[in-house]
Amino acid sequence: MARAIVYTEFGSPAVLHEIEIPDPVAARGDVVVRIEAAGVNPIDAKLRSRKRPSPDITEPRPVGFDGAGVVEVLGEGVDDFAVGDRVAIRDALGTYASALAIATEKLVALPDAVTAAEGAAIGIPAGTAYQALRSLGVTDGDVLLVHAGSGSVGQFAVQFAVAWGATVIATASPSRHELLRELGAIPISYDAGLLERVRDVAPAPVTVVLDCAGTDEAIETSLALVADRDRIATIVRGPDAASFGIRAFSGGSPVPLTEEELAWRAEALPKTVELLASGDFTIELGPELPLAEAAQAHELMESGAASGKIILVP
Repeated sequence: MARAIVYTEFGSPAVLHEIEIPDPVAARGDVVVRIEAAGVNPIDAKLRSRKRPSPDITEPRPVGFDGAGVVEVLGEGVDDFAVGDRVAIRDALGTYASALAIATEKLVALPDAVTAAEGAAIGIPAGTAYQALRSLGVTDGDVLLVHAGSGSVGQFAVQFAVAWGATVIATASPSRHELLRELGAIPISYDAGLLERVRDVAPAPVTVVLDCAGTDEAIETSLALVADRDRIATIVRGPDAASFGIRAFSGGSPVPLTEEELAWRAEALPKTVELLASGDFTIELGPELPLAEAAQAHELMESGAASGKIILVP
């Protein structure tokens, strides 16, 4: 029997519990992956608590979308993977488990230079950052402001933008400034007086903003800096982004991602794996906890008590 983390009611992290499930079976076009690491993301907690709209629960609901592991079984028609291949996983519900059947289009081969924990940390945050920057048209010569630049999405956004030739200013608490400098950003604190501090450090006018913080000051500062509202986006304030005239990518937005944006999110996984393997990208990993301690992982994430990506290990 395999093991999985599920919940049967909405609520606090305490609703998460481990159960035994039948060993997954690979349908045509699927493979069974033995999970070695699962990435813990804010969306997991928002769905669990129903802060993000979710259908009623009628059976134990699995958790997690990102992970990494080893292919154990091939479904009929699968010829692009082999048993024993290491893979990174994206957008496959139920990665908080010991094994999972997954469609091959949601997998990318994981080279030996990239750990399972790193592979599990990519999917949602890298996909969100990559798609948001592509949608905003970030390119060489832009000056990008990233609110909450030291978070998982923020760190990916900083690194993609720097690689594409943009100058990046990123907000964070002072204890995180050195990390942002190492990633190539100009760090600033996000407390009172933010607008003046951005203008003081910017080598040229800010041309584009990605908000990963969602505070009123972040939105107000963005509006004061960039006249073109199409070049301001939030991944947090989706429900009221339209009232500011800015763009929202997920984050509770009523506007769904386009097919092109969904394709960009998928494209981020292989591109990030390649950059990690070549040493041109870094991922800040946080605590690793046993699968059975998923509730504690959610508590750590929601309290902000841990820096870096939290990983569950079956």
